[in-house]
Amino acid sequence: MPDKLPVGIEDFKELRLEGFYYVDKTSLIQDILENWGKVNLFTRPRRFGKSLNMSMLRYFFEIGTDRTLFNGLEISKNPALCEKYMGKFPVIALSLKDVHAPTYEMALDMLRFNINMETRRLRRQMKEENLSAQQKSLLDRLESDCLTETELMNSLLLLSELLCQYYDRKILILIDEYDVPLDKAFEEGYLKQMISLIRNMFSKALKTNDYLYFAVLTGCLRISRESIFTGMNNFKIRSIMDVRFDEAFGFTDAEVKEMLACYGLEAHFDEIREWYDGYLFGEEHVYCPWDVINYCDKLRENPNARPEPFWINSSGNSIVKRFIHKAKKQTQREIEQLVAGEAVPKVISQELTYDELDNSIDNLWSVLFTTGYLTRRVSPGDTRCHLVIPNLEIREIFVTQIMEWFRETVRQDRPGLDAFCAAFRDGEPEKIEQMFNSYLRKTISIRDTFVRKSKKENFYHGILLGLLSSEEDWILSSNAETGDGYSDILVENEEEGIGIVIEVKYAETAEALDAACREAVSQIVNTRYAQKLLDDGMKILHAFGIACHKKQCRVVYQDLHILPDKP
Repeated sequence: MPDKLPVGIEDFKELRLEGFYYVDKTSLIQDILENWGKVNLFTRPRRFGKSLNMSMLRYFFEIGTDRTLFNGLEISKNPALCEKYMGKFPVIALSLKDVHAPTYEMALDMLRFNINMETRRLRRQMKEENLSAQQKSLLDRLESDCLTETELMNSLLLLSELLCQYYDRKILILIDEYDVPLDKAFEEGYLKQMISLIRNMFSKALKTNDYLYFAVLTGCLRISRESIFTGMNNFKIRSIMDVRFDEAFGFTDAEVKEMLACYGLEAHFDEIREWYDGYLFGEEHVYCPWDVINYCDKLRENPNARPEPFWINSSGNSIVKRFIHKAKKQTQREIEQLVAGEAVPKVISQELTYDELDNSIDNLWSVLFTTGYLTRRVSPGDTRCHLVIPNLEIREIFVTQIMEWFRETVRQDRPGLDAFCAAFRDGEPEKIEQMFNSYLRKTISIRDTFVRKSKKENFYHGILLGLLSSEEDWILSSNAETGDGYSDILVENEEEGIGIVIEVKYAETAEALDAACREAVSQIVNTRYAQKLLDDGMKILHAFGIACHKKQCRVVYQDLHILPDKP
């Protein structure tokens, strides 16, 4: 029987002991040791296996580890390395992924808790009778919930000294998601305080720590040395641009195929590639592991399950929202290129301070790239990054945020929205066409090449729903079952007894707009889409066929008042 799929499992020991499927990334251990760096920072987007890899490193190096966890894995093929390094080091393992709070004081409490918990974990591995009174006192203090700010800054260094003395060997420090507290502090307005805390903590533990053998950090962003890692000459950054370690995070093509074969899901390879592949790390094309695992798990429950935006749903995607809201005309046109599947050449800065993020739109391009919302395509001889949206899932993020931005923008014009809705109520196709064309010119459109026709229609469908929903007394139905099919949009104005049927079509060319409109109206009539409106007691019935092409629309009207009243 195939192993269970590790949905949300980030503890390497649990994964191995409980029989979960594991994509073997243990070659990372050998690569780190052979490509030596005193302090190593791996920057990768979220949900690309950073936490599981850090857990794997801890279980390999930590004193007292269960060696059987690595039986049959790639690293076990190097017995000399395993003999020299496996289970040989005290390891401080700290995750900062949960240190995100609305205030600096709450963030301090969360960080204290993390230090408390790691101290307790490390203490359980020691024999109390072998600890000196001074060491016991220090451990008691680090386990307390009243550590001062200064004590927090010194905590990793003090733990390092204690462990080195107790075990008589240098220690390893693993810090997962180091930039999460900084990101939240930036959003909530206490960035300077958090930078001071993290800078002092890291400087003492990673720069002037005589007890340190080596350290590994992970995060999404590569924060500038001047901001956090001041004066660290022992620092190696392993970014998504580097060829080294390019297979260590994310799933390769071969790894995805092997997983699908294990579960008999080979037939779904093409859709998985279309939805979740597309990232270029170094020279390796990789998939988002979180998506692949979740979708495979869904397919095991339901062979007819469709791909879902799992990565999208695991975050607020605020950076895309900020990007779209700051975009002026030139950037809006570039966003259109991205959504259409085209590349946008940009010079990328991989080293930023949070203070610089909002200084220019160019910095936001860089952040979108480093956090996985955009990836690059190689263009020989061009020093710029040719940025593209990696796959259909990320494209949905952009489309969703574009729609939200559009709704927020147009809702500022209340008189215009009222006039637009009134034109539908009164059966005025010319006025609707004029105003909808104006709205389309203001928004960021979806262009022709990247998606199926039905997806393009959904975009315009969504814009119309957003505009019409401004009329709070109307009842709107989207894709409602009625007559002999499913109508795009049904509107019920109960107070005036007016029912409106709207069918949206996408025309492949501007010349095809009129024909598409006629097709839409014919579909409304022939499929009896007005039936639900009649059943609900509407007396005046309007039908609108609306066809769109890029930023143009055409509207055709059909008066349905001739339909008989419901008996």
